Order: sequence, then structure tokens, then C-alpha cells
Amino acid sequence: MAFPPQFLDDLRNRVSLISVVGRRVKLVRKGREHHGLCPFHNEKTASFTVNEDKGFFHCFGCGAHGDSIGFEMRAGHLSFTEAVEKLAAEAGIEVPKATPEERVREAQRASQHDALEAACVFFEKHLRGPAGRDGFAYLKNRGLSDDTIARFRLGFAPDSREALKSALMTKECPESLLIEAGLLKKPEGGGGTYDYFRGRVMFPITDRRGRVIGFGARTLGDGQPKYLNSPDTPLFHKGATLYGLAHARELARQTETVVVVEGYMDVIALHQAGFAYAVAPLGTAVTEQQIEELWRLAPEPILCLDGDKAGQRAMARALERAFPILKPGLSLRFATLPAPEDPDSLIKARGPAAMKAVLDAAQPMIEVAWRLATEGRALDTPERRAALEKDLNDKAFAIADETVKWQYLAAFRQKAKESFRPPPRQWPDGFHRRKAGRDHFCGQGP
Repeated sequence: MAFPPQFLDDLRNRVSLISVVGRRVKLVRKGREHHGLCPFHNEKTASFTVNEDKGFFHCFGCGAHGDSIGFEMRAGHLSFTEAVEKLAAEAGIEVPKATPEERVREAQRASQHDALEAACVFFEKHLRGPAGRDGFAYLKNRGLSDDTIARFRLGFAPDSREALKSALMTKECPESLLIEAGLLKKPEGGGGTYDYFRGRVMFPITDRRGRVIGFGARTLGDGQPKYLNSPDTPLFHKGATLYGLAHARELARQTETVVVVEGYMDVIALHQAGFAYAVAPLGTAVTEQQIEELWRLAPEPILCLDGDKAGQRAMARALERAFPILKPGLSLRFATLPAPEDPDSLIKARGPAAMKAVLDAAQPMIEVAWRLATEGRALDTPERRAALEKDLNDKAFAIADETVKWQYLAAFRQKAKESFRPPPRQWPDGFHRRKAGRDHFCGQGP
């Protein structure tokens, strides 16, 4: 159900987050925060914090994050509507009535979340079993620790057409639900459904709250495609989702830093190396929706791309999508990796310091746009320079915000002026001395 925002704000203000969490977690106050053992994964050292002033809980171990409603949903295995109704009853607040259609939609979404969570547990279990031996070896050979594997809930899909189907399909979780959630596939020519993911290492994809909404999967052999994502579903939209967002969002907000890399393993490697503000798009160039999501975390996200031609093309596409939606104070920066490295290989070869140096050298959009527009381009005639000016003006005029648009026009013109200014005239050695002598001689005439 879509509750009125004012009602939800009132509920959050009336319900003590400490009280809600404290029913299930033994909390110890430390300064302005409370700490305890995370109830959502097994841990021996407390990494779970609650900040009553800011109204959220966060686990630095598993990435769980949310408010009192989100905590009640996770801890009580409740839908959003159920959690709201439970907390409202405790606070003595009357809940707005849902329409029948809203209740049906909410129930469908909750059921899909349940199915995807059950699939995630299934894949996690098989990674540690005989069927996942090769998948587990692959992850360990990539340098991932047991803690990292557990934190990102990595798993393995058995190489079977019906392993997941047999494990999950029940009266409460029918075949139609598993198809809608993107876990089973129905052949176009007819026949029985089969598991969508088979014989692949599994990377759960979550929403910003940490709820599983889809999966990415990597084959261990020569099968194609090498990486496979869940199909778009009512919960999962590839172009609007960022991998690793739930794990990255808290540190990204604290540091006002977020780094966008290309793949799942790059995100995980960066988090393991201490760069726990890394995220990735899902096999496509970053979209406008993803840029808007990134700006909720930091004003100038860093896109960290490979230094090869493909990386340069990705940089150009990101610029094209970002220009129209730029706003005052909100932009992108670009960091280029030394060829042929990616973040994972660079950290392995040269350590985290090398990765930090790459990020510290990130360039602002204006510099990257100018470089891409002028690199390898002849600018030795007025006509060619006019063509460059037109291209740059087109980029600037694509910006919807008037203030940013005119700032870019001015910046491009200034760069052109500095670049095309004639060099100082080079005079022969002794010219000024001889000229001064002639002037002196002329001055002595009658």
C-alpha cells in the first residue's frame, strides 16, 4: 500500500528506533550511537549500530540498513504494510485504509521478495556443498575471504534444470511466482519450466534496503553469456539498480565519496581492500536513473573506467547521459585505470595505495569533455575550430539547468581562447639589444 508521506513521517517520529531494535538486540550506548551484534547475520564482534538522532540502523558487516519500519520488516519477516500496521498499533496511530488493489499489489511484491530471499539462501548453501566446489574455488582463487563471501552472500546455482524449482516450488510459492521473480524460465516453444540460472557463481543484487531483488551470475566455463542478469521483473529494473548499493551507501554518505566500477568482482575487491563505497551498473553503461541515485550519496561520484578504447567509449556515453541532467553542485568525475588493469587486478598487483592514487587523480567533467572533443582532432584552420566550437556548444546547450549551461559555455570558450592563442613571437638572439641601439642612435639626431 502507498501510505501518505506525512503519516509515515509521523509514525517514525512517534516510534523509538532504540525501543524497536532493543527488543531483539542487546544494545550498548557509545557516544551518540548504540552498538550491538547484528541480528541479520552471525558475528562475534559488534558491527551493528543504531543512531536515534538520524533515525537509522546500519550493519558494517552485512550492509543491512534502514529505519524502524525496515528493521521490523527484516526482523519479523513482514511486508512493508504489515510492519507499518504493527508499529502504528504500538504507537496508537490509526492507519489509513488500503484499497483492495493496493493490498493485492503489496502481497505480490512481498511474495516475490520471499521467493528471491529463499533462492539466495539456496544458492549460498550450494556454494559450500559438493555442487559448488568449483564455484567456491573460483572465488577463493580470486582472493576473496570467507567473510567477504558471506557479507556479499555469494552462492552457486547447481548445473541442473530443476534443482531450484524442486527446492522452492510449493503451494505458497507456486510456479507462476517463480517465473515472475525471474527464477524460472518458460520455453517459448512450449514445454516445462526450468531454472533460469544453472552452473554459475551467483551474486545477489539488492535494493538500497538490502533486500534481494535479482541476481547476477558468472559462468565458470566457456558458456555464453559470461555474465547473466535476472530479467526485468516488478522488483528488478537493470537500468535503475546499482550493485553493492546497500553495502556502500552509509560510508558513501559519510565520506561524500562513491566510486562506480564495471563489474561485481571489482566492487567486491574494492570493498575488501577498504574502498567500501564502490558500486557498479549491471553490465550496461551508467544510466540517468543510476546517476540520480549516485547523487543521493555524493555530489561528484567517480566513474573509474579502464584505460582502453572500450573505457573511453564508456566515458563518452556517461558524459552524453550526464550533461542534460547536471545541476548546480552535482557532477561526475572520471578516473582512468592504467592499461591493462581493472580495480581487482590493480589492487592485487600494486596494493590499495595504487588504487587510491588512481581515484585521487580523477578529473572533473569539464576537463574530460574537452579532452575527448579535442584528442586526435586537427584544429589548424578556422573552419575546423568552428566545428569544435559547435560540438562543444551542442553539449552545453543540452544541459537543462540554465545556470550550469552558461557556466559550461563560458568554460568551453575560455579553454578555446587559451588553446588557440598565438604563441609569443620568438625574436632572434640580440634583437632587443640591437633594436635598443638603433632607438638610441635615432634619438641623438638633430
